[in-house]
Amino acid sequence: MTVQNRRQFLASSAGLVIGLSLPMGARAQSGAAAVMTEDGASSEGGPFAPNAFVRIAPDNTVTFLCKHIEFGQGPYTGLATLVAEELDASWDQMRVESAPANDELYKNLFFGLQATGGSTAMANSFMQMRQAGAAARAMLVAAAAEQWGVDGNEVTVSEGVVSHEGSGKSATFGELAEAAAQQDVPVEPAVKNPSEWTKIGTDMPKVDSRAKSTGTATFTLDVYREGMETVVVRHPDIMGAKVASFDATEAEAVPGVTAVRQIPQGVAVYATSTAAALKGREALKVEWDTSEAETRTSAQIVESFREAAQSEGLVVEEAGDSASAIDGAETVLEAEFVFPFLAHATLEAMDAVLEKRGDSAEIWMGAQFPGVDKGAVVQTLGLKPENVSMNVMYAGGSFGRRAQTIPQIGSEIAEIAKAAGGDGAWKLVWTREDDMTGGFYRPLTVHKMRGGIDAEGNIVGWEDRVVNQSIINGTMLDQGNPEDATSYEGSTKMPYALPAMKVDWVKMELPVSVLWWRSVGHTHTAYATEVFLDELLEAAGKDPVQGRLDLLKDDAGRDRAVLERVAEMAGWDGEKVKGDRAYGVALHESFSTYVAQIAEVSDAGGIPKVHKVWCAVDCGIAVNPNVIRAQIEGGIGFGLGTILYNGLELGEGGVITQKNFDTYPLMRIPDMPEIEVEIIASEADPTGIGEPGTPPIGPAVANAWRALTGSAPRELPFKKAGV
Repeated sequence: MTVQNRRQFLASSAGLVIGLSLPMGARAQSGAAAVMTEDGASSEGGPFAPNAFVRIAPDNTVTFLCKHIEFGQGPYTGLATLVAEELDASWDQMRVESAPANDELYKNLFFGLQATGGSTAMANSFMQMRQAGAAARAMLVAAAAEQWGVDGNEVTVSEGVVSHEGSGKSATFGELAEAAAQQDVPVEPAVKNPSEWTKIGTDMPKVDSRAKSTGTATFTLDVYREGMETVVVRHPDIMGAKVASFDATEAEAVPGVTAVRQIPQGVAVYATSTAAALKGREALKVEWDTSEAETRTSAQIVESFREAAQSEGLVVEEAGDSASAIDGAETVLEAEFVFPFLAHATLEAMDAVLEKRGDSAEIWMGAQFPGVDKGAVVQTLGLKPENVSMNVMYAGGSFGRRAQTIPQIGSEIAEIAKAAGGDGAWKLVWTREDDMTGGFYRPLTVHKMRGGIDAEGNIVGWEDRVVNQSIINGTMLDQGNPEDATSYEGSTKMPYALPAMKVDWVKMELPVSVLWWRSVGHTHTAYATEVFLDELLEAAGKDPVQGRLDLLKDDAGRDRAVLERVAEMAGWDGEKVKGDRAYGVALHESFSTYVAQIAEVSDAGGIPKVHKVWCAVDCGIAVNPNVIRAQIEGGIGFGLGTILYNGLELGEGGVITQKNFDTYPLMRIPDMPEIEVEIIASEADPTGIGEPGTPPIGPAVANAWRALTGSAPRELPFKKAGV
């Protein structure tokens, strides 16, 4: 095993990152007892910190610093499992805390900055976290061998105990921590073979369930600082509007309101309590400049998108001459699908806490890109980066909302502090209405599709024109490429062997801010492609399952496996309607995870009642099957409620009409179907699981609904379509 001392290893920038230096605020949050030295070693009997992710304390607890935010998708448990596996720790001794904002130490290896998104937490961390655990284990073994005067190859580790059978000696991790801290760090520590795993692949209990169930988990709203003011901001109801003028006389007269100040985002009301801040905002009078705002209705925007769909856009995938193939086909089908703006509607609306003392500041917030939000605070307040710390908090959901292409919340809380001037502490609170009208929606999208079938029932041509805004272009993530795959992903690289096909993208520009929403482009492309394909197969007289299997490319083995398995699970026999129940299927890969679903549907007064969903998923190695099942179940519920009920509309003058759950309803418990999930055994590296359960549910339900009623909605949600 190759070794280096800590300074050599830090300088080499190879393998695991060492050099752990926690900001003081993060140490206070985590309760770390030791002082970390410059090279990451611990002193004064404190924790053994072999790398940026693992700390072993004298009390025998193992603390894992998770570089990914936990908002219910399971990285605290999943990534801690990897560390515990390679460390051979007991699950009872594992603790998990959020890593502080540090883009170098805690970067997502796929993105190059500290970020949670794109269902990449497990995929980018699989080997890195295993090596972190393996390095710590190797150093504990080396320390034990040195103390006992034995061969390290004879030292074993099991469930948090280091042993040497020949001498009968053993010690806990805590007892060896100080000695282990003096050992050299392995550069490429050996990791276990899959046959040796005892935790990976097992339903390990979630590490955060107890805290969340008992109310002891700390979210941003739970943070209080001495002298802290609560702040709410009056934002415009029309996207792109700006403050023209405001009258704060009545607002300032509300008891508890301490100040009213204009910031770039709107008008901020400062108060001694949330209630006072909200009452002050209600009394505020604001005139808005709408000269650069979006004042059209959603219906008018849709019409402009439909007009744009008449002209070819940027061709993003093409094979053969699709136009000639379709024009010469025996049967030609055309379809237009319209998808509305969607809010993320997380149960915890956006919030943040910032405390400024002298030339330093500390932030508390649930951020998917913590370094970006920290950077906004640094820039806005003119502070040195090393004097600003970020505590990444538990968050009550995200679905993409907290992964912003601009640091919206970091900038807003920083502007609040800047406008106040001097030292202080401020808590920014968004209400549900703020959240629903705050922008950054899933883009409104139109798909214009054509397909051709020959006399033998073969699909000979396929065209899909996608019309929507770009999420990436013009943001900090823009690489200068005119394409934006997140706008049409899923409509390209389909697993079906289509002899002639073309996908093109028409980019629209609107003042409405847009953002990725759970499964991003796949959320609309899966519906458009799988519903249209089902219609083509029906027109060709083919079975929906067998027709898909016959179309799959030779290299689509994983697609084939999940489709065949879900058909077996549901007992598919080719009968799409049985009594008052109908069955629909959908197949879609997203984030390198393959998912097939079959939905059982009946008619509940003109809207689908989904009784059961069968789902087969291949996400590579299943690190924690329980978390995978939970994410698939949650993704199905999330997607189902959305396609049935949700659409964010701009009304007269561009005013957003959905402001709370009375007009943007969540799916209720009685609407949730029975869900059966089967995970396909795989030796492939783990892939994403937070999002892939969402895309197939919409088309599976729509295809069942068409089998039952004769048509499926071309404009979502179902309720709006009047189906």
